Amino acid sequence: MELKTVEIEGKTFAEIKDGMPVYIKDGKETAFDAPGTISTISRLNGEAKGHREAKEAAEQALKGFEGIEDPKAAIEAMKTIANLDAKTLIDAGEVEKVKSEITKVFEQQIAAKDQEIGDLNSTLHGEKIGGSFARSKFIADKVSIPADLIQAQFGKQFSLDGGKIVAKDAAGNQIYSRANPGELANFDEALETIINGYAYKDSILKGSGGSGTGKEHGNGGGANGPKTVTREQFDGLGQSERAAKIKDGFKVVDAA
Repeated sequence: MELKTVEIEGKTFAEIKDGMPVYIKDGKETAFDAPGTISTISRLNGEAKGHREAKEAAEQALKGFEGIEDPKAAIEAMKTIANLDAKTLIDAGEVEKVKSEITKVFEQQIAAKDQEIGDLNSTLHGEKIGGSFARSKFIADKVSIPADLIQAQFGKQFSLDGGKIVAKDAAGNQIYSRANPGELANFDEALETIINGYAYKDSILKGSGGSGTGKEHGNGGGANGPKTVTREQFDGLGQSERAAKIKDGFKVVDAA
């Protein structure tokens, strides 16, 4: 790179362009920015210093890991140490087992609570629904067979929803009150609706069908008479046998 000069009154001066001396390189003139170059050199020197200091810091930090040939194994070892209990010094291989046992105990406790809640719900269901059958005025006044038989036949159509008894018809639709339109039917009204839709309702309702003789005929009644069974005979049957009688259309009558 050659400095471009001019001769003035016998003296040689550097040619200046935009306040900067002009140099010639490969036939091309270039104004040399000395301040900018100095600034760039200073900046690069600063960066080089920063890189050197970072390198020295890294080398210093690595001295603490001298002798470690397998970094991955070292990391696993540190994880193992993190699992150690400072007081009991549980073997690191047993930590997961201990955690598993603790989890198992909690799961058993939760299962026991769930069972307890289920039992309480079952008890509540039995009391609310079973008690409603036992205390039903409709059954007492209108039905000729015991409440437990009525519950065995129709109990599945009653359930609890928010602590209230809800009844559904054979199609699964909630039964609404005729006396209070827009509201769900109470227990007795719902039961009456269900029984009125039962194919063998005449065999379980009092005062329906013809009168019996007080005896159960061997052929299920006379040729033209209704099928009847006395209450004493009916009460002497098992629950499944009584249900079968009702299904077959037998009517329970008081002995003459």
